[in-house]
Amino acid sequence: MPRPGPRASRRPPYTVCAALLLLLLTGCAAGGTAPGPTAVRTGAHAPSGSIGAAGPGAVAAGGPAAPTWPREIRMLGQTARSAIPAESRQALVVTGDSPESSEATAVLYTRDDPTVGWLPAAGPWPAHNALYGWTDEHRVNDLRTPIGVYGLTAAGGLLEAPGTELPYVQSPAFTASGEGFDGESLKGSFDYVIAIDYNRVPGASPLDPTRPLGEERGGGIWLHVDHGGPTQGCISLPEDRMEELLRILDPAKVPVIVMGDGAALAR
Repeated sequence: MPRPGPRASRRPPYTVCAALLLLLLTGCAAGGTAPGPTAVRTGAHAPSGSIGAAGPGAVAAGGPAAPTWPREIRMLGQTARSAIPAESRQALVVTGDSPESSEATAVLYTRDDPTVGWLPAAGPWPAHNALYGWTDEHRVNDLRTPIGVYGLTAAGGLLEAPGTELPYVQSPAFTASGEGFDGESLKGSFDYVIAIDYNRVPGASPLDPTRPLGEERGGGIWLHVDHGGPTQGCISLPEDRMEELLRILDPAKVPVIVMGDGAALAR
């Protein structure tokens, strides 16, 4: 267990999920790990275009800064940018307030025209991540969220799909109960979930327990409905924003999530 951060005085939750979830979803209850074979960053290609390339509106040296074309996602450094697959046209960027913070901001970017580049399409939305913040080196139960670029390939929830192109599994196994780190109710947290492809089989149900890197590396890292406090490894968004995201994400556009604290994403 990592050394407690600023929120260490919080008491741990009592019951995070129903019995079936405790067996299958150890990642949301246990955090994740460093990007592995299922992370999109493995073998990814840099987006088309280059930073600083002159384009429309360029001005002479010494004048106002000219826009660059195609546009890049401004807060991302070269490491994160190059990990986004060239074919991806949707990227949800979740930026943590600090390496130890459980609060973050999410913005959805789209790249429908490669000559224009990335443009903000939705957000900013408030978000939560794990109790102790972020890490590149995750282990089960470390209460940190893995940093990296990962695919978004499957969804599910306790409720009926609100209309989504992603494969969606509706099941009572998504029932959540108990209390979070701030004593808040966890009820409804899994009404909608989107699986993050960290240490899992891309495209499989969020309930699939397969962990390609091994159980000790965590898993079950999801986007899910916010319950008003830190998570145990997942990313949470307000329920209406989860509904909106499910309607927008399109498997044909190879959606990914880019997540980490601001300093890590700027590398």
